[in-house]
Amino acid sequence: MIVFFTILSTLSTFQTPPADQAAYEAVVEQATFNCPRIKNPEKVNQELLWDLVNIEREFGVPPYHRGMLLAAACHESGYNPNAKGDRKFSKRGKPKAIGLLQFWKWAAKYIDRTNPIESARFWMKRIKRQIPFVKKKCRWRSEKRVWLAAWVTAIRYPKKSGRCHEKPKHYYLLRKWKKAIKKNRKKGCSC
Repeated sequence: MIVFFTILSTLSTFQTPPADQAAYEAVVEQATFNCPRIKNPEKVNQELLWDLVNIEREFGVPPYHRGMLLAAACHESGYNPNAKGDRKFSKRGKPKAIGLLQFWKWAAKYIDRTNPIESARFWMKRIKRQIPFVKKKCRWRSEKRVWLAAWVTAIRYPKKSGRCHEKPKHYYLLRKWKKAIKKNRKKGCSC
């Protein structure tokens, strides 16, 4: 009897993986091996990718946009939290954008731009904050379109007419990954 309760208590300490775990595993695999900015996939920081996944979960990203943070980080910096870019906008050639998600100097008031976790949370918070505005402005009924419009509105300069019919470049990379995942599933590949 004591052995039974010992085994039962041991089993109850194991956590069950979230329901979306398999979907995110496929996205993380695509993010690792199909990021155009990565030359050596073995050097990709898997822990960082899973931290980004957990931030997406924290903000309740819908299933069809799972991986949006990974796609953005891949496209903007190749997962490099110390990346420096947007030199073309500077008169002296100095980088304007810094960090994993390439925030400009204005973001330094709110976050440490080289901290990938802070940057990712700030990025997701900005998207989430745009949802009510997008619902009112764009009048989209589908959650998918609302999130897409909020995504592009949050990352680009404000426009008086809104950005209801636009898509961010990161979205095209995410779609490419999703197609590859679908193709692998059809083949029966567990890769």
